[in-house]
Parts: sequence; C-alpha cells; structure tokens
Amino acid sequence: MPPLSVQELLAKQSQGGENRPRFVSKKEREAHRAAEQEATSRAEADRIARLKRARAAWEQAGPSSEASAPPPSDPELSRIKQQYLGTRDDRGPRRPKRARDASKKFHFEWDADDDTSDPSLAPAPAAALLQGRAGLDGSERTSSGRSTMKSTLDEKPWSEKSLGEMKARDWRIFREDFQIQARGGDLPNPLRSWRESTIPAPVLEAIEAMGYREPTPIQRQAIPIGLEPRDLIGIAETGSGKTASFVVPMLAHVQRQPRLTEDTQHLGPYALILAPTRELAQQIETETRKFAARLGFRVVSLVGGRDLNEQAFYLNDGAEIVIATPGRLQDCLERHILVLGQCHFLVMDEADRMVDMNYEEALHYILASLPSAEGGGRITMLYSATMPPTVESIARTYLRRPATVIIGQAGQAVGTVEQRVEFVDDEAHRQRRLLELLDSGFGAPMIVFVNQKANADLVGRDLRRAGWHVAVLHSGLSQPQREAAIASLREGRNEVLCCTDIGARGIDLPDVSLVVNYQFPTQFPSYIHRIGRTGRAGKQGCAVSFVNDDDAEHFYELRLALSKSPVSTVPAELAQHPAALQRSTS
Repeated sequence: MPPLSVQELLAKQSQGGENRPRFVSKKEREAHRAAEQEATSRAEADRIARLKRARAAWEQAGPSSEASAPPPSDPELSRIKQQYLGTRDDRGPRRPKRARDASKKFHFEWDADDDTSDPSLAPAPAAALLQGRAGLDGSERTSSGRSTMKSTLDEKPWSEKSLGEMKARDWRIFREDFQIQARGGDLPNPLRSWRESTIPAPVLEAIEAMGYREPTPIQRQAIPIGLEPRDLIGIAETGSGKTASFVVPMLAHVQRQPRLTEDTQHLGPYALILAPTRELAQQIETETRKFAARLGFRVVSLVGGRDLNEQAFYLNDGAEIVIATPGRLQDCLERHILVLGQCHFLVMDEADRMVDMNYEEALHYILASLPSAEGGGRITMLYSATMPPTVESIARTYLRRPATVIIGQAGQAVGTVEQRVEFVDDEAHRQRRLLELLDSGFGAPMIVFVNQKANADLVGRDLRRAGWHVAVLHSGLSQPQREAAIASLREGRNEVLCCTDIGARGIDLPDVSLVVNYQFPTQFPSYIHRIGRTGRAGKQGCAVSFVNDDDAEHFYELRLALSKSPVSTVPAELAQHPAALQRSTS
C-alpha cells in the first residue's frame, strides 16, 4: 500500500479532531472529586451499618460453639471475626503450616474453646494494672494513662528552694556543688547559710558582727556535725577556713557550760585546741579571741618560746579555752600548772604535722589526761591534710564513731593556684630567675621558700642588696623575732618573706600573690603546703618552683599535681623527663 500524501494526512487529522482530549476546568475537577468522596462515604456508611446489623443479630442469637454457628454471610464480618475471635472457614482449602518449634509459639491464657468475646473475660483496665507496680497506685495517672508525677527535670534548683523543700536529691547535689564528701552514717545536712543553722543566737551574732557572709565548704559540713555533737575527722585543702569550722561548735559547747567561778576555774578549761607550731597556735588564738571577746570567754595560749611563769599567771584567773602546742602543754601538765578535769571538747589541728614533728608521745600523754571519750564524755575534732598510719591509729584509739569530711581532693593543691615549674642550670641561673620573677609585676607580700636556715639568711641578704625589703623566718630565731617578721609583712613594712618550711603551715598572710620554691622541698607534701600560702579564700595565686635533676625523685608526683590543676600546664621538659614517667621506688 503506497504511503499517504500530505493532503491525505491533513484531511485525516481534520476528521479526527472531535476525538481530541478536552481541557477540564478547575471547577469541574473539584466537583468530580467531591462526587467521588461522597460516593465513597456513602459506601463506607452502608458497610458499617450492615456490619452493625449483622453483629446485633448475632448477639441476639446468643453465643454458640463454632461448629454449630452458621457461617457469616458477609465476607468482611468473616474476616473481622477471624481476626479477633480466632475463627476460620473450614469449607475452604487449608494452607500447609510450616513446622515450628512449639516452645517458640505464643500461648494465650484461655483455651481454644473459650469465647473471649464474653465481657467477663475482658482484660483489666490500665489503672488496675498499675496498682502495686513501682509504687504507683493509679491515682498518679490520668484516665488516659498519662503520669501525673512531676518530672525531676522540672524541679527548681536547690538554690531556689526553701529549707523545708529540700529533698535527699537536692542535698546530694548541694554537696557535689561544694565538693563535700561526707561519710560516717546518719549525718546532719550541711549549712546553706548561717541563719538556717542551729548555731546559738549569741554565737551567730558574733559571726555576723565579724563579717562572715557565707560558710566555706568545710564550715558547711563540719559545723553541723560539731553541733550535734559528734567526733569528726576533717580533711581539707589549706586555706579552706578550718579554724572557724571548729571554733564555732566549740563556742557553742562552752556556752552550754556554767560560768567559771573561783571554785571551778582550777579544774581547767572547757575546751582545748592543739596545734603543731607556735605560729599556727597564735593564729588560732587571734581568730578565737575575736569570737570569745564578744561572748565574754577567756582564751589563753601555751606555746614555747615564751616565759612559762607568765603563762601560768594568766591561767590563775581561769580560762574557758586553752590553745597550746603539744610540748609546752605536756610540760604544764607535768608541772601541775594546769589540769584538764573538765575539758570535754578537744581539737587537734594539723595532726599529721604534729606526728612529723615527733609529738606523738606528747599527744598520747595529753589525751590520757583528758576525760574519757566513752559514753560521750568528750568531743574530739581531728583535722589533717593527710592520713598517715600514725594519725589513723590515733583516730581509732581516741575518737568514737567519727564522721569523716573531705573537701575537694585530699593532698591536692588549691585549684586557684597556677603552678609553674622551671629547670635551672646552676646557682647563678637560680638567683637571676628569682630577681626576674620578683620584678615581673607581682604585688607584695611574696614568699620565697628554701630548705635550710643558712640558705634563708643568704637569700634574704642577696634580696636586700637588690633593693627589696625582706623579712627572714626560720627555727633559729627567737619567738619575738618570728612574730616581728610576720608582723612586718602584715603591716606592709616588708615585701618579701624568705623562710624555711616553718612558714609553710600556720601563717595566714593575706593576699600573697607569689610563692617561689627557690629550693624544691625534700618531702612532696611540703610542696602542697608551700604553694597553699597563695590562692587562699578563692583568690588567684601563682607558685613557681625551681628544679633540676637533683629533685628527680619528686618529678612523677609533680607532674601529676600540675596535670590535675585546672589552671596549670605541664612543661615539656618535665613531661618528657624519664623520672616523671614512673613513680620512684626509692
């Protein structure tokens, strides 16, 4: 057949124009869609009505066994009944079942012949199932099953709650916020503020008059324990406010006692505080007098380096509180200048230091002279930076069911002290770097530590030649000379204190900006106490240590101390030193 010509093709297209697709308007499309939806809705409504009628007829006929029931006429009803009632049409062919392990099949609680459409067999409502589960009783849920218990995420923080709203969870978070670790059984809650405490009103007024705004972490937990009263072991970083943590409960104890009279003052004090050094004892005396003077109590200190007859004279008038070093107190007891017959409150501050200074024998003698701790006869508060075996033995022997309070990390430097380590080649390099540090802009007072008394005198002399106002402190000086040296820095007459480890504890110089370990200490715990002279009471401080290979035995602990500090970095020379990579076994 020959192909069509152009004219024939055009004629054929014109003839089929009536069959072309016609454009449907939007209005027509919407009308068509609405008609389809209406038809679908009518069909669904008819189906539901038909099912309801069939269901009603079946319920009127009453329940019957599956064998006698007539087959449902509606295929949809048959499918629903098969799904919910477990029925099937026996007239059709059966599908072969796959063999399955019977132990893996789910077994219902009813038999195959039971009619589970019986309302009495319906499952219990959700509220009934909740009863007895995890402490819920249904009243804690709405009708829809939603829990009405308030989420802990929606609770206010402890700082926005009143004391009565505090829960166990809030107290746990409170202790974590202040780095308080406490153990020893049922302990009282820590202080949130002074006004919320059970401190007697006169003592509380003295605290406010002295300007104590907020308790420190050790004060928050130790004071409530001491007020119970109960024995305590306190381990806190230096500069943490330990003095007030035992002075406040001690004053509360003394206030409960009758006033001393001529008939009772010879029986001794009501409270005793032991300190390892004269400087620490005098510092405690100064703080205690601030409280005691407002309450009308008398305080006497017994320390070496002072005239014993003068101290005995002050004791003749009686004193509610005695502060002493172990050696001088033992001397007074042996000479019968003092007795401790009514002393029922004992504080041992820096007990580890007292043991290091060979006061262990004196401690046992003093503790044997006190009333027994059995039956609550004495309250003992022991404070220590570390817990060596000797101190643990004293605590086990003389403390009764003590509570233990640890603030921060025991034996670790304060987080506000920037620790720097510098390697020096020789003595000339050491001297040059010391002068450069002192001239680098740090404010007075500053402390330079050495290891020997002779070195303290030599370094102090060199610094004076360089134009610095220097005070020297070591054990070779008399007590008046020591007190004058410390007073010169507090009064601003001197800028630098050059001292041995005697200045590492018990000296509270405010606002020390720089500590220089001109010679690294022979015992690493002394390093912690030395640098603790700065960065006190939350202020920032800096500690610089000069080291060389002679100090290699301490490099491992030094590297750990710097790595734990949030404001310090480990210098590369120390981090890569072989002695810093593993603990010394010597």
